[in-house]
Amino acid sequence: MDQLELVSQIMTKTVITVDEQDDLRQVLSLLNKHNVRHIPVKNGTELTGIISKTDINRLTFGAMFENQEDSDEAILELLSIPQVMTSKPRTITSDTSIKHLAEIFAKEEYHALPVVDHGVLMGIVTTTDVIKYLLDQYNS
Repeated sequence: MDQLELVSQIMTKTVITVDEQDDLRQVLSLLNKHNVRHIPVKNGTELTGIISKTDINRLTFGAMFENQEDSDEAILELLSIPQVMTSKPRTITSDTSIKHLAEIFAKEEYHALPVVDHGVLMGIVTTTDVIKYLLDQYNS
């Protein structure tokens, strides 16, 4: 395993994003439609946050109780993306080593990190990406 392999090799480059002005129902729809768990949040071209499926699930009751869809809908309408997202998320660059990324995931409570080069969102990398990479190394 090459300790200098870079995040750019495993990150998702086609990133689903939302704008701060979008609503939480749109976030939930995108999470489900694209089968992703984290979506970077932008204000124009600036990355301002990240929102996860877990963030949304913490707000809603639908997964716990039957017939709570109306309550969930009211909560999703009541709150805005900036109220729910993680603001100013930690980011990494595309030339971060996969080893260093794995160390970040192991020591800190992140499950996804936006990849930003010179202020531009280039991708997103998740713990699943790292696990798939490691499995590929074992299968090689």
